[in-house]
Amino acid sequence: MSNRWAHTTLRLYRGFGSVLYPFTGPFLRARARKGKEDRERRGERYGYASWDRPSGPLVWLHAASVGESLAIMPLIKRMEGFGINLVLTTGTVTSASVAQDRISSHTIHQYVPLDMKRAINRFLDHWQPDLAIFAESEIWPTTIQELSNRNIPQVLVNARMSDRSDKRWAKRPALAKAILGNLSLVLAQSKIDAERFEKLGAPQVSCVGNLKIDVGVPQGDSDSQKIIAQMVGDRPTWAAISTHKGEEDSVAAVHGILKQSIPDILTILVPRHPERGAEITQHLAKSGIKIAARSAAEQISKDTDIFLGDTIGEMGLYLGITDVVFMGKSLKSEGGQNPIEPVMTRSAILSGRYVQNFRDTYQALIENGGARLVADEKMLADQVKRLLDSPDEIIAMQDAALETVREMAGALDRSIQALEPYVMPLRVKAGLDRRSERENAERAARETLRSDKRS
Repeated sequence: MSNRWAHTTLRLYRGFGSVLYPFTGPFLRARARKGKEDRERRGERYGYASWDRPSGPLVWLHAASVGESLAIMPLIKRMEGFGINLVLTTGTVTSASVAQDRISSHTIHQYVPLDMKRAINRFLDHWQPDLAIFAESEIWPTTIQELSNRNIPQVLVNARMSDRSDKRWAKRPALAKAILGNLSLVLAQSKIDAERFEKLGAPQVSCVGNLKIDVGVPQGDSDSQKIIAQMVGDRPTWAAISTHKGEEDSVAAVHGILKQSIPDILTILVPRHPERGAEITQHLAKSGIKIAARSAAEQISKDTDIFLGDTIGEMGLYLGITDVVFMGKSLKSEGGQNPIEPVMTRSAILSGRYVQNFRDTYQALIENGGARLVADEKMLADQVKRLLDSPDEIIAMQDAALETVREMAGALDRSIQALEPYVMPLRVKAGLDRRSERENAERAARETLRSDKRS
């Protein structure tokens, strides 16, 4: 694809978006009925702001889903101390809930506008960001172009390029360069990611590591933790987390295998998308599996087979009641899930073989004995049983995994350092603005005092 065809393709994409814009209402309403859109704040998806823009420099940060939101939260916390205004956008109801529970009053949350010219320009006209920071793999052509038209620097942090995306972009190198060439800086998770972005035309790329490693230990509510721990008692447990559609059948099959030798085994199932809880319950119940759903506050009884973690923001609670964790999207679905959270809570990590999206992390964990890969349901059941029968083996894996992750830490500091040329001028301007406001307030106070004395 030539440069000319690449720019023609982008013009057609933007034009197609303009044509579709008047018809997006039914689409968003359908998503709202499924719980994927906030009915009360749908206007934000069209770029209409729900808050006034604060005075002074402002940075726009975007994290599409829960994983991205959690990953850049340490970055947001650090930037909240810089004295500049922050607007955080997310794309899902779940990620919005997670974000709003963690940001301070210094950060304003909005839903991300649709990647359509009218919506994004309405958003940019209101917020007038001085810098845009996107997380991981958020590449929206119209948004990137409109930011570029306004000369607003764009940075992709914690950037990753999956095998699938790399192959897709490699077939259209001119199009990739036409889009990625607008980015001021790409801060990649791994050397492979960095090489891929460089090859596809990003002008400035640096490998800083994975921000998710610096997130810290996920916490669970202590009172809830105690209540659930009492219900579980001394039953042996294992967890399958971040599962995707279709994997729950595999989890149920593994539970059945384990139950033959460990009759009181309790399986903890935490789907990647909690809103699928009712669907999962209905599906598995047909097989005679007894489920206790966290969202319904159902009790874990002696005959409960699966404790379903279908709530938002409670991963720390679920990980706190087991030592053996299987990572979803890896046995039948492809790509894998980030194992950092369970590592930080001292879990022995098991995963399927399809972990392309987190290749470097799993490679390091496996080499150091902190994780194991399984090929199928039987092998997963065998590994779970082996670990439950060998507490010393669990401890060895936990220690190895934690040490591996500690060695990989530091991405937050490296990201902050790389962002300094973009953020420092905004900090200086914010400081000057505050100084000017103080001086104006003091001047007004002196004038008031003089006026009072004259009268």
